[in-house]
Amino acid sequence: MARYELRIKPSVAKDLRGIPAKDVKRILSRMEALREDPRGPGCEKLGGAELYRVRQGVYRVIYGIHDAQVVVEVVRVGHRGEVDRSR
Repeated sequence: MARYELRIKPSVAKDLRGIPAKDVKRILSRMEALREDPRGPGCEKLGGAELYRVRQGVYRVIYGIHDAQVVVEVVRVGHRGEVDRSR
């Protein structure tokens, strides 16, 4: 399997500011793992859009997969209550 390029929207940096540093490290590690297998264990496809989510503790990483360009684009990170309500 090809290694995907990881793109992170600028708004994700703003999302990460309100999260404790120890959790940010875990989230960044989880995002990095998406390069190898974006549809790996724990991945759920979101209805209505070509978006996916993975859990990291009480936080969610929302991302899109563009197979033609071999790109994973992270579009949102947040607490599960906030991210789940905004869909």
